[in-house]
Amino acid sequence: MTSRFAQWTLDVHDVARMAEFWSAVLGYRVDFGTDGDAHLWPPGGGLSVWLQPTGAAKAGKNRDHPDLVAIDGDVEGEMVRLLSLGAVRADVGQKGDEGFTVLADPEGNEFCLLHRSSPG
Repeated sequence: MTSRFAQWTLDVHDVARMAEFWSAVLGYRVDFGTDGDAHLWPPGGGLSVWLQPTGAAKAGKNRDHPDLVAIDGDVEGEMVRLLSLGAVRADVGQKGDEGFTVLADPEGNEFCLLHRSSPG
């Protein structure tokens, strides 16, 4: 018996703003819950995203984060798109020769854009 990833859960302060950001980034459909949360669903199934409200402050670098790829292979174009949606470049100690760019969402949660194409 094994397990599989089902969803990525992220604690956020502004659920509506973060749902807008992450649904635009990923192309996911948003369902707002009755507890102030939001669930983002991918077209055709796959890993979903659950945004749960929190009052806690983010402290330091995330210990886990998603790595994204540009579906069409246009990494530079995707970087421009992500920045236009509200992402910002983040410094977590990278040296500059990594195969990814570290970004942060509007609440400072880090994620990476890999410098390679989607595998298929």
